[in-house]
Amino acid sequence: MAARLVQRCCWRHLTTFACAPAASPAALLLPTAKLPAARAPPHAPPASIHTFPSKWTADRFSVKEQEEENRSTEHKAILNLIEAATSPQELFQLGELHSLSSNQASLMVTRLSRLAAEKKLETGDVLQDERFQQLLEIVDSQISQVWNNTLVNLLKSLYLLGLESSSKEMQSVEHEVLWRLRRLTFRQLASLAEFLAVRQGKESKLLSEVIRKLELRWTELEGTRTVVMLIAKVGHMSPVLMDRLEDKALELAEHFSPEDIRKITLALAYQNRRSVPLLRAMSYHLIQKHSELNLSILMDLIFAYGKLNFHQPQVFQKIATDLQPHVPAMTPVEVTRCLRSFALLKWLSLPLCEAISQYALDNSKQLSVSHLCSIIMSFARLNFQPSGSEDFFNMAHEELQGQLDSLEPQLLTDLVWSLCVLQQAKPHYLQRVLAPSFHSGIRGNPSPRAQNLRVKLIQINAAAKLESPEYQGPFLPAEMLSAAEPAAEKVTLLQSSLREALAGVLGSQDNGRWDVHTIYGWQIDAEMVLNSENKPLPLKDFAAPHLPFSEGTKPLPPGARRIAFLRWEFPNFSNRSKELLGRYAMARRHVQAAGFLVVDVPHYELLELKLERQRTAYLRDKLHKVVAKELASAQ
Repeated sequence: MAARLVQRCCWRHLTTFACAPAASPAALLLPTAKLPAARAPPHAPPASIHTFPSKWTADRFSVKEQEEENRSTEHKAILNLIEAATSPQELFQLGELHSLSSNQASLMVTRLSRLAAEKKLETGDVLQDERFQQLLEIVDSQISQVWNNTLVNLLKSLYLLGLESSSKEMQSVEHEVLWRLRRLTFRQLASLAEFLAVRQGKESKLLSEVIRKLELRWTELEGTRTVVMLIAKVGHMSPVLMDRLEDKALELAEHFSPEDIRKITLALAYQNRRSVPLLRAMSYHLIQKHSELNLSILMDLIFAYGKLNFHQPQVFQKIATDLQPHVPAMTPVEVTRCLRSFALLKWLSLPLCEAISQYALDNSKQLSVSHLCSIIMSFARLNFQPSGSEDFFNMAHEELQGQLDSLEPQLLTDLVWSLCVLQQAKPHYLQRVLAPSFHSGIRGNPSPRAQNLRVKLIQINAAAKLESPEYQGPFLPAEMLSAAEPAAEKVTLLQSSLREALAGVLGSQDNGRWDVHTIYGWQIDAEMVLNSENKPLPLKDFAAPHLPFSEGTKPLPPGARRIAFLRWEFPNFSNRSKELLGRYAMARRHVQAAGFLVVDVPHYELLELKLERQRTAYLRDKLHKVVAKELASAQ
């Protein structure tokens, strides 16, 4: 109707400007001659009108054919009856009473599929009905006359009804869709790709062709909804298409709703695509435009950021602040998931952690052992001690009592190690993991998981020796204390700068050791011994109880001190903080408890000095301060 109205309006206006017929030579010679008035055909619009392309012709039918069918009263009545049908029987009866076109039969199959889904009907009964087979025959006989949008919906409906892919009718519809892919709109292609991705996966030949068309026509992509849907459902099947979608999403980032941002970040997380420009843009607009976020969005955002290891402090602060009021009403699964994500991101929010520790106290009976272990391990990673530390850990010990034997070896080791980080490991925890029956299975196992477990057991053994005077044993055997050295890692700028600066402090290579692997499971970056006059001494002649094998046997002279230099890289700290993470805080405690004076060398101090002489002077000053502090405390 709209097309007809436009044509008539154009015809009325353009006929008045129609070009006059060519004048005869005689008329041109007569000054008083009058040109005959131009006349348009009485019932036909100007020919120029038909030169304009119509949007409807892309649908394989002329405008005239569609107008005639739209004007058909019977056609409209059938469409209304199809939409109004409330059961398959009504639709089948409708097919018996009317002579259906292939397009109408396709609409009827689509309506049948929708009714079966809404009313949870048995699709097998629908497929076996003879009247349904008649509908398929009508469609198959004139498949080329089915409109594009109806054809796409027909294919989806046949899949949902469970029609065999080997059937003639299904193959006919699939081939027709495949043949018409170039004529489908981008929105139709996207809708079909979404359906096939969920329904069939990468094995679908039709889906591969649809994705190829999307890759070629990606510039037609419009609207946030389509972008979000394709990223979430289809992007993982084509890296090329995903690159295009990320570019388009970057353009539309300011128009995304919080729900759109949630879907995109989750899709990126599941695909492990760390698209930093897109994540930054969405984070910016999330902070600027969306003040209130619901719980599910907050949970999914922090999960996605944690999985992608993407750090955005403003977003973390907002999520932590917004989550805190929700904590009392959250489930144990939500609490542990949220806290674990913050721990992965190394973001310590004291109010949120306090709220979670109080939640654990208030809901101790609802927390499973695995939930409680997860909370303790997250606190240990962040090196967080609750303000009500005594109450919290008393509750934890009570809930864990008698449950240690039910834990898997890896989880039990992680739990005891975390308690050691928080200095809350009681003797019965240590006895359980240091018993020969527990660690006998990992001896000689070269797998990375077994080696990681072995290192943690060595560190637990160090905590038992250095920080638990009431613990009497057992301890790990001596042959287990020489942990396999880690694979060579790239030398960092801080590490090379420390070595260069220490060369001027030591004076001689004999006065120091580098990259010392101790029996406590920790590595010391540099070690030296100072005599009572603060002069470096050669190390080879002196006994070294912290090493698996000592070169010398002499005890240290009176007044001598062992010095350990520990460098702290950026990843060793909590996010945007100068507080060490739990692992490194325990390493420092153990090295100090082993008889060393610790000289801390954080990245934010040493790397600020550009000249080697400045760094050497910095280390000498740090060393003198540590020695002076030790002397002051000894008095």
